[in-house]
Amino acid sequence: MSAKRPHTALEVMRSVPYFAHLDAAAMEAVAGKATRRRYSRGEVIFLEGDPCAGLHVIQKGRIKLYKLSVEGREQIVRLLGTGEFFNEVAVFDRGSNPVSAMAALDTTVWVVDCSAMLDLVGKHPALAAAIIENLASSSRHLLSLVEDLSLRTVSARLAKLLLAQAQSSSEGSRRITQQEMAAQLGTVREMVGRVLRTFENDGLIRFDRHRIVVLDREGLEKEAMI
Repeated sequence: MSAKRPHTALEVMRSVPYFAHLDAAAMEAVAGKATRRRYSRGEVIFLEGDPCAGLHVIQKGRIKLYKLSVEGREQIVRLLGTGEFFNEVAVFDRGSNPVSAMAALDTTVWVVDCSAMLDLVGKHPALAAAIIENLASSSRHLLSLVEDLSLRTVSARLAKLLLAQAQSSSEGSRRITQQEMAAQLGTVREMVGRVLRTFENDGLIRFDRHRIVVLDREGLEKEAMI
């Protein structure tokens, strides 16, 4: 029988790696200010440019952070899952939401509003340190995204994405559509399809129903230029 999933704010906060080292008082303070919200797959959680929606902690599910161009083209900034949190930038610069967020699966999150979060950080230095660490990690991710979009071909970006998916068992178990891949890679679905077929013909991958199985990791690494 699988382990029971956490259902209280305190249990959820304890499951978040960045919060794991907080003392009991800080953990309980954060949990005490959190409100649970549930979203169905495809439901928008908040929109870019709207007032800060607070810090969101994912109890279960999957969240897509994205930006849209004027023409409606989507760029996925990040995909997040259970135990991760997001929107800390808007909380701490006191600005609007920098991206839009959507539930990619049926999702439950706990939300701590901006004013409460700022108050908590002022009272609990360990919480501030955890947030700073996460912001640094996010900055590295965004720098990597800029590098990929600027310096790597679509083939290289897709090879890198496939390797990352294969490395993470939690991510690998999820079906990712070609449209979703395209939105992550800054291209169109048709281009992703063409590159995937090339990888298949070259023996780098094979399709297993809705999954992509990596057959030649070294070959993909050469394609990814890593």
